[in-house]
Amino acid sequence: MTERKPPGVPFDSWVDKQIRDAQGRGEFERLPGAGEPLPVEVDSAYDELWWIRRKMAREGLSVLPPALALRKEAEDALEAAYAAPSERIARKIIEDINVKIKDMMFKPPPGPPLGRKPYDVEEVVRAWRRRRAAATGTPGTPGTPGTPES
Repeated sequence: MTERKPPGVPFDSWVDKQIRDAQGRGEFERLPGAGEPLPVEVDSAYDELWWIRRKMAREGLSVLPPALALRKEAEDALEAAYAAPSERIARKIIEDINVKIKDMMFKPPPGPPLGRKPYDVEEVVRAWRRRRAAATGTPGTPGTPGTPES
């Protein structure tokens, strides 16, 4: 199936040729959703970037300003520290996130402010010990002098 170009267009672009060749091989015949209208969400206002947002949701991606992303990372790090199997690991998690928080405090990126200070490592470790003792039902606080370290 040869298609004639209108007068005044003396050459085919490489892309046009690739599309025509693919059509000739039937590569566009059984595409999912082909011939169907694009889905429309009637309950929301029109958004020019709807397809980007849908793709990002489908792929599990998110784009946040650096300060907001670090806030989320700091919250996740605190939860990870509380769930850590040992005091050493909990301490390491908090120390690592504190480095990132301090870096952003001294070199703030454009966008919303961080609004967070570094965690007090000793306070987080004390909370980790209390949670660990409550979960295991052991009297005393693990990691304190006179009690075995978990």
